[in-house]
Amino acid sequence: MSSQQKTLKAIDYTRGSLRIINQLLLPFETVYESVNNVQDGFDVIRTMKVRGAPAIAIVAALALCVELNAKHTAASFKSAEAVAQFIHQSLAHLRESRPTAVNLFEAAGRLDALVAKASSAPGANADSVANAYLHEAEAMLARDVWDNKQIGSFGADYIIKSRKSSSGEKLRVLTHCNTGSLATAGHGTALGIVRDLFSKGVLDRCFCTETRPYNQGGRLTAYELVFEGIPGTLVTDSMVSALLAQKDIAAIVVGADRVTANGDTANKIGTYQLAIAAKYHGVPFIVAAPSTSIDLNLKSGAEIPIEQRPGIEVVQIRGQVVEDEGNLKEHDGEEVTTTTVHIAAKGIDVWNPSFDVTPAELISAIATEKGMIVKGENQKEFDVKTFLSQ
Repeated sequence: MSSQQKTLKAIDYTRGSLRIINQLLLPFETVYESVNNVQDGFDVIRTMKVRGAPAIAIVAALALCVELNAKHTAASFKSAEAVAQFIHQSLAHLRESRPTAVNLFEAAGRLDALVAKASSAPGANADSVANAYLHEAEAMLARDVWDNKQIGSFGADYIIKSRKSSSGEKLRVLTHCNTGSLATAGHGTALGIVRDLFSKGVLDRCFCTETRPYNQGGRLTAYELVFEGIPGTLVTDSMVSALLAQKDIAAIVVGADRVTANGDTANKIGTYQLAIAAKYHGVPFIVAAPSTSIDLNLKSGAEIPIEQRPGIEVVQIRGQVVEDEGNLKEHDGEEVTTTTVHIAAKGIDVWNPSFDVTPAELISAIATEKGMIVKGENQKEFDVKTFLSQ
């Protein structure tokens, strides 16, 4: 396959300007929305117009870039301390947008420390502190894409070697939620592995789960697969065990919102049950995560805070209004009408955790930009800290 295959650009940034694809409107409309300040950044993350752990961190950092650049250009800051205080307060606010994805907290902590150092340096002024933040936050975009390409390469090679297949055999994989260009600065984590398998010519098909209740698989991953011409098939979440039993799946690849020191992994709700099914059917279960998604401060998944989302996300669903199967109106230039409908009994209580935690025992390997993390012989957990320190 050509290395020039088209890919989505979900985050469009130049200094002073940030636009993101409003993912709530996908797959029916591709609309870029401007993010002009910190509060805009908070809102697009909180409402899930932007989602995916790497993308959340990058959009938060760049939203602050836009407002910081505007204020600095207008000479609003009179001292290095004033800039540092503004950045510190803004990062504290952005941290509150989504509590589970560790990338946001890692980025905010690192940027806070950088600004503190810059503001205390001899001769520091408003210009030097603002530029220190801008350069580091802007570098996150390119760094994330490079990390994702490394993850994709390591993960694809691991699957190919694990399969020990005959020459020319093509592989089928399953993924959950959305971990592609829409969830990152580009290329993707778990979907980056799929993309690498495709580019190597060894992918037969990528199955993706619908991923209820927000349908990130049906809306977003399916959209990316179709957009990039990667063979894909959508299944409901409840079909996975039957799929593994009947379709000879080579591996399940998923992303991660937080990985703890022992390898326990918080990811989109439904990931845990996929890992259980994979274990029973002997299918490798691979987590794809940049090192920024790893939280060595937590010993196990029991310590991960799990975000509870509004119940309305379960009992209501948004979709395209169609007249019949022959008039879907999904082509450029045609009017697209969407609506929200209620799909459950009025008055029913709802439990809606956004994530679950997959125990390390059920995970075969963790693909990072530094390589594959695997367990020691007869070990049920990973030694993530030792791997990252090498």
